[in-house]
Amino acid sequence: MQHLRLIAFLSASLLFPLLPCTKGADLNSDKQALLAFAASLPHGKKINWTRTTQVCTSWVGVTCTPDGKRVRELRLPAIGLFGPIPSNILGKLDALQVLSLRSNRLTVGLPPDVASIPSLHSLYLQRNNLSGIIPTSLSSNLAFLDLSYNSFNGEIPLKVQNMTQLTGLLLQNNSLSGSIPDLQLTKLRYLDLSNNNFSGPIPPFLQKFPVNSFLGNSFLCGFPLEPCPGTTPPSPVSPSDKNNKNGFWNHTTIMIIIIAGGGVLLLILIIILLICIFKRKRDTEAGTASSSSKGKGVAGGRAEKSKQEFSSGVQEAERNKLVFYDGCSYNFDLEDLLRASAEVLGKGSYGTTYKAVLEDGTTVVVKRLKEVVAGKKDFEQQMEIIDRLGQDQSVVPLRAFYYSKDEKLLVYDYVLAGSLSAALHGNKSAGRTPLDWGARVKISLGAARGIAHLHAEGGKFIHGNIKSNNILLSQELSACVSEFGLAQLMATPHIPPRLVGYRAPEVLETKKPTQKSDVYSFGVLLLEMLTGKAPLRSPGRDDSIEHLPRWVQSVVREEWTSEVFDVDLLRHPNTEDEMVQMLQVAMACVAVAPDQRPRMEEVVRRIEEIGSSYSGTARTSPEDKPKEEAIQMT
Repeated sequence: MQHLRLIAFLSASLLFPLLPCTKGADLNSDKQALLAFAASLPHGKKINWTRTTQVCTSWVGVTCTPDGKRVRELRLPAIGLFGPIPSNILGKLDALQVLSLRSNRLTVGLPPDVASIPSLHSLYLQRNNLSGIIPTSLSSNLAFLDLSYNSFNGEIPLKVQNMTQLTGLLLQNNSLSGSIPDLQLTKLRYLDLSNNNFSGPIPPFLQKFPVNSFLGNSFLCGFPLEPCPGTTPPSPVSPSDKNNKNGFWNHTTIMIIIIAGGGVLLLILIIILLICIFKRKRDTEAGTASSSSKGKGVAGGRAEKSKQEFSSGVQEAERNKLVFYDGCSYNFDLEDLLRASAEVLGKGSYGTTYKAVLEDGTTVVVKRLKEVVAGKKDFEQQMEIIDRLGQDQSVVPLRAFYYSKDEKLLVYDYVLAGSLSAALHGNKSAGRTPLDWGARVKISLGAARGIAHLHAEGGKFIHGNIKSNNILLSQELSACVSEFGLAQLMATPHIPPRLVGYRAPEVLETKKPTQKSDVYSFGVLLLEMLTGKAPLRSPGRDDSIEHLPRWVQSVVREEWTSEVFDVDLLRHPNTEDEMVQMLQVAMACVAVAPDQRPRMEEVVRRIEEIGSSYSGTARTSPEDKPKEEAIQMT
């Protein structure tokens, strides 16, 4: 039930356009109300709201309407808001559609003016310390109401019965009591009333929801919980009544019904089996088509299928939680993550990677692993190692993970600049600026340091999946190594032909990566940066070579060395010597014999020397020489 809340939220957003606003209200009045709210409520982290800055473009947590005339959304989760929500302030934001103040330290009650904002359709106040009764002034336009993990008491207001647009009602972990009203809300899809003090029978209309929606209420009864005491089961028909109804014909009729029912059931099972076979075949064909699509940057869009793929399968009990690591500032749970909008970034050897945007605007990357063979204990131990190694600035830190029998998720920071693959091979017509030589040296050095760190600090630790998609770039083009340490958790992989170019020869035979095979993969990565060609099997593309090391060797053997380099690099003067030196490092890394390959520490040292040499050359470029000569003459 929980993992489909995203769909309900998006549906609610579409169902509720802006309602008519109070006459005379404008962006300036909204601004004054927000400033008054910030001034009256202490907060741990500074809110950058000032009278001199633009509300719609620079105020944190504020989203305006498309025309920029009103405030439409206010999202301030987990910023340390402390104390009671002030009355008669937020209620003035009569164009507000979404209000999220979750995961703060708000106290006392929910002001009636906030609950009754006429245009409000999504209210998120979970995980605070709010108390008192739920206001009876709730807006009838609400589509999603989350007051869970607070201290509200009293009964559910009867006004909820009039909220005909409601798709989600989450009131779990409060102190609510009394009977549950007969909420005959046809659009209600997500209901959680667990861990309260409700009593009496569950209304018939709500009995379609799972048992988890009602657990933790000692005096609640009725399906799907235990039957209520005093309910009378249907009276059995006495033997004398049976004998008065022509037992022979009744028996014959029953036999006919049983046989007919069995035939219908068998037919249904056959139909279901055929549907499953057809669906599996269709999914396989769709997966093959997706894998063969061109491009290595951000793939896919916010299609509904992507969201369902992202959130499907995670349906275990409440005991399964996201495990966060120390130093992580994120404040969300598994429920929030599964409710997020998801966009497919790519499908790799170890699973599918998603960009997930939570309802508070937090953006993270989620890796959904496939074919994990490690048990829970081994998985958690490997996560501890990955977390420890992730403390270095040259690698992407693991922020959280989730483990269940059917689902394994990893959570990382979202890196806005994207991957090295996108920077090298992205669409130039879309405004991509080619990486110059200095940027490529910087990126190669950062990636080399990251891999050397993994090898040195992790003992026999290996990355196992080095490729340009797994080298992420910051806005300043600092490289960070991602997706390390996952090879040890996976089944022996079937290596797709398109990834053979990154694999060392011995790995293609033994299927067991080593630190030396990591060096080989990094060498291919260097060749990719030098040549501008991807080591992939991609017919019809000029920027792909199936076996990149072999192609480079054939060109160099004929002494056409300059033909190897990316044309974008040849436009820069006085860099060819350094490019040749980097080419020598790459060729040493891709030696066929593992023992002939250098260690990553040696690779780092040699790239540092090339970087220093390039810096000196850059300072004495032809354009600078006249200036230097003039200085010497004076």
